[in-house]
Amino acid sequence: MKQNLVVCLAAVLGVFLMDGNSRAQDKISMGLSSVSALHSAMWVAEQKGLFRKHGIDAEIIVTGQGGTAGIGALLANDIQMASSAGDVLVNAALRGGDTLMVAGVVNKGLQRLIAKPDIKTPADLKGKRIGVTRIGAVSHSVLLMMLQRWKMTVNDIQVMQVGSSPAMLASLDKGGIEAAVVTIPSMFVAEDRGYRVLLDMADTDIYYLHTMIASTGKYIKNNRDKVSRFLKGYLEGIAYVKQNRKESIDVVKKKLRIGAEQEHNLERSIDLLSTKYYEQMPYPSMRGVETVLGFVERDNPKAKGADPKRFVDNSLLREIEASGFVKTLYQR
Repeated sequence: MKQNLVVCLAAVLGVFLMDGNSRAQDKISMGLSSVSALHSAMWVAEQKGLFRKHGIDAEIIVTGQGGTAGIGALLANDIQMASSAGDVLVNAALRGGDTLMVAGVVNKGLQRLIAKPDIKTPADLKGKRIGVTRIGAVSHSVLLMMLQRWKMTVNDIQVMQVGSSPAMLASLDKGGIEAAVVTIPSMFVAEDRGYRVLLDMADTDIYYLHTMIASTGKYIKNNRDKVSRFLKGYLEGIAYVKQNRKESIDVVKKKLRIGAEQEHNLERSIDLLSTKYYEQMPYPSMRGVETVLGFVERDNPKAKGADPKRFVDNSLLREIEASGFVKTLYQR
């Protein structure tokens, strides 16, 4: 009888403790703009319990639509954090949305301009058909930046709306286009098929805010500690990807439901992200904000003369960096 009482008390205590631990976790919903290896650090932080380590029960949701749907959900407080292209976030703020970038995923364009082997220089692109996903999309904006760099304009080429990167590869193979702006992992497939890389955005000084992490000013103000702990989990995710290649690939492989035949390009994608794109301190690039404003002002006059600092809150990352937290992640 006494023994049964002890067992019952232990069971009740166990349930109480479990419930207490559950309540100690603060819920944050994070919306991702796409299903891509681009978000490897976020998925690793989720799957390896790095958010929970900091008391955050992170719900990672794929909102899609290049982040546009995520911004709507963010402003409606259906989610509290969102990943999105920098130009989408800047446009939202210019239209009165309370969006603020708090960290970067990728500050540079994650694209390469690939072309048929006989196209050897930018000048050879004149008059050629160049594929982008759609007019106004990131791939189109990146193409405009490339042309500007080469002192060319859209009048020198033919811009073709083709769709996804795989669709652009198919169009290249069939002769529908002569060049295309593609991203991971399609750019690796293109190179393996013998297409030429005319420009790799990673090797340029062009900062574009390819994908940022944002919240609202109101949410940050009312939940500053919670957002800070979320960012610590994300920073640990970045460090984990940089330091644990195989384990990170295993996590992302399951998330993307990738088969063995696609694993090699996933490995190449994660290697590229961890060495050239993921930053230990992923501050949103102010140069990137300036670049975005320069493009946005063509369609939105409010962008002209806007203060780049208006769109970014770096204070959370600065506090985390000053605490020495990030240094400890790379001293293991």
